[in-house]
Amino acid sequence: MSKLTAFVGTYTNGDSKGIYRFSFDPTSGVIDEPELVAEVDGPTYLTVSEDNQFLYAVAKNAEGGGIAAFKIDEKEQLQLLNQSVSDGASPCHVSLNKKGDLLFSANYHRGQADVYTLNDNGEITENTATITHTGSGPNEKRQEKAHAHYAGLTPDGKYVAVADLGTDKIAVYQLENNELLPHIEVDVKPGSGPRHIAFHPNGKFAYVNAELSSELIVFAYNEGQFKEIQTVGTLPDDFLGESTSGALHLSKDGRFVYVSNRGHDSIYVFEIDQDSGEVEYRSSVTSGGEHPRDFILDPSEKYLFAANKDTSNIVMYVRDDNTGALTKTEKEFALPNPVCIKFLHYK
Repeated sequence: MSKLTAFVGTYTNGDSKGIYRFSFDPTSGVIDEPELVAEVDGPTYLTVSEDNQFLYAVAKNAEGGGIAAFKIDEKEQLQLLNQSVSDGASPCHVSLNKKGDLLFSANYHRGQADVYTLNDNGEITENTATITHTGSGPNEKRQEKAHAHYAGLTPDGKYVAVADLGTDKIAVYQLENNELLPHIEVDVKPGSGPRHIAFHPNGKFAYVNAELSSELIVFAYNEGQFKEIQTVGTLPDDFLGESTSGALHLSKDGRFVYVSNRGHDSIYVFEIDQDSGEVEYRSSVTSGGEHPRDFILDPSEKYLFAANKDTSNIVMYVRDDNTGALTKTEKEFALPNPVCIKFLHYK
């Protein structure tokens, strides 16, 4: 592989101006200086189309919150195509289908999930579905109402799963004619606060990080059904401080799942049993800063980059593909309030 390119979403209530880009050489490990590629308010989550033509970001402007669509040009700069905004807060999560003609978003503050259609030019054309959740959970401070935190397609492409931190549910909807039809609701432990969902490459298992309880929940998945099979903690037993789960990502071979902890400021490594889907703790490493809201394995999966929001730095780790273990390198760079990293897709 030659140089690999990543885009970084940020909080813009400090020094950040929007979306940044950095490149690095996976052979030498040399990282180029990051640069601002789009001035936009609040791009805290990003997703890139499979053909690397378009990038979509949660965003806000004077009219409200919503989604911004960008063209990725030949120089890997971002050109704004259009935005879809409405009164109120921005979403917190966006994802695409493989074809790149549907976008799914989750809105924490509004407690809702949305579906948008996209045209061949990458523009957002229509908001075809909006589902608003109701309910609450036992954590009065964080679960006073519904808080949708993730919306994405299931591996079979037939359903959209929505993790709701506020109601301790995974709501599953059938996707039909670009609309969402209620299918089932899956309850998780009260007070756990499901945040994100990641599916195993074999499509048979799903992994959910519980933000409030700092746990990793394992499900068997089949045809729109989720069956819980295991729950493990992602913090040391003797840790008494405050911490919440940030992100989770699987290696492409499905052998390892990684989870970040904000407060404990660490990344935990679990090995996945390929037959049962269950996980076993293997190792952990400091995040190299404070509040690792997100991290990502690079396309070669030789490296991992951790984004520490509160210390405004991104730290590079070397990854052992046999054990999954991470080793912190001396390589890191400053970037204001980073909270999401997405690489272009490389074959």
